[in-house]
Amino acid sequence: MSKGGVGAIAGKSKSGPRGPQHVGELVSELLARRGVGRRLATADRLAAWRKAVGAEFAEMTRPGAVRRGVLEVTVAHSALVQELTFQKMELLQRIQKCWGEIRDLRFRVGSIES
Repeated sequence: MSKGGVGAIAGKSKSGPRGPQHVGELVSELLARRGVGRRLATADRLAAWRKAVGAEFAEMTRPGAVRRGVLEVTVAHSALVQELTFQKMELLQRIQKCWGEIRDLRFRVGSIES
């Protein structure tokens, strides 16, 4: 059986059978393996970002990773980096309402995927 297959979900592991598990535990394990929680978190962050910056800026920016409380934001062009930098404190306050752990924003020019 391959990694993450039916045997792994049914309670079998490399070290042998683990015994019966609750269905909720099995579902949680399966969702974690498939990255569903990560995708939902990403979708939530995109929605919160769009709300914070507005539709116009959201089309030209993408929130990225959070490292040590700093949200990295990819921006389509340097003129927009400058505009967002002017509005940084206001944007930061809006973002903190959704993601309390954000203490700063870092903008960089890069490719924006649709």
